[in-house]
Amino acid sequence: MKIAIVGLGGVGGYFGGKIARRYAGSAEHPVVFVARGAHLAAIRRDGLLLRTVEEEFRVRPDLATDSPSEAGPCDLVLFCVKEYDLETAAAALAPLLQEKTVVLPVLNGVDIAERLRLLLPRGEILSGCVYISTFIEAPGVVRQVGGSCQLLFGPDDGQAERYRPLETLLKEAGIKAELSASIAVPLWSKYLFVSPMAGVTSLLGLCFGDVMADEKGRGLVRGLMAEIERLAAAKGIPLPADSVERGIATVERFPPATKSSLQLDFAKGGRTELELFIGYAVRAGRLLGVPVPLHDELYAALGRKK
Repeated sequence: MKIAIVGLGGVGGYFGGKIARRYAGSAEHPVVFVARGAHLAAIRRDGLLLRTVEEEFRVRPDLATDSPSEAGPCDLVLFCVKEYDLETAAAALAPLLQEKTVVLPVLNGVDIAERLRLLLPRGEILSGCVYISTFIEAPGVVRQVGGSCQLLFGPDDGQAERYRPLETLLKEAGIKAELSASIAVPLWSKYLFVSPMAGVTSLLGLCFGDVMADEKGRGLVRGLMAEIERLAAAKGIPLPADSVERGIATVERFPPATKSSLQLDFAKGGRTELELFIGYAVRAGRLLGVPVPLHDELYAALGRKK
């Protein structure tokens, strides 16, 4: 199985590093990194250094390139770009794809697989969900600082068993992979807590702990979670009855100083994933006829900050 990791940021660097350590140099499972800029140059020169909570190691893929056409057709594409690069990155994927190529996106958001199916000419598009905190520390260096490092994935049609060999391949690389026949549930369970925290930390300029200690901030988070819970119900996604309480409990397990990726993007003044998080809920509410007034207000307020 020829494996390509597209996007070697924090998430792609972590999972790509694990995969390359296990399989690079093997004729059975060659590994390709698709990256760009100074990060790619450093990987070509010195390999990728992955620093995790437990260990540190350096890997070299079989090929590191910024050109998918140089890599050629692959059997598995791990798609790890930022949402605002999704269309551009997807447009370049065609040389990697065969009819049976499995494309596994591990972006935030609940509609990524649906969007990719509209953009890609071929391939089997799965949905994926990860729980990890990682970032590029320097060109050629990726650091993991938190999260369970779990990767859940599966097909949207529930016909999961045919992807069991992929689960085995990932597990043998030391990845906490879990194949799911109902992937929408973990996708929406993550969205339910990640999106409100992304939006509220960005609006208030506060870290997780300060948001949850602030009466207004905590109330806004809970209200946004309840709106997402209603959207999921309208879509027929069977979230647990106590999803909001679970979401609050999940947030409170994060280190108090945690900042959301959306908050950090706003602070840098560059592109953000506002549409992925808050914009999606606004549009879904209109489409489904579900009122989401808190999302409407938050979307407008954050839109004025851009």
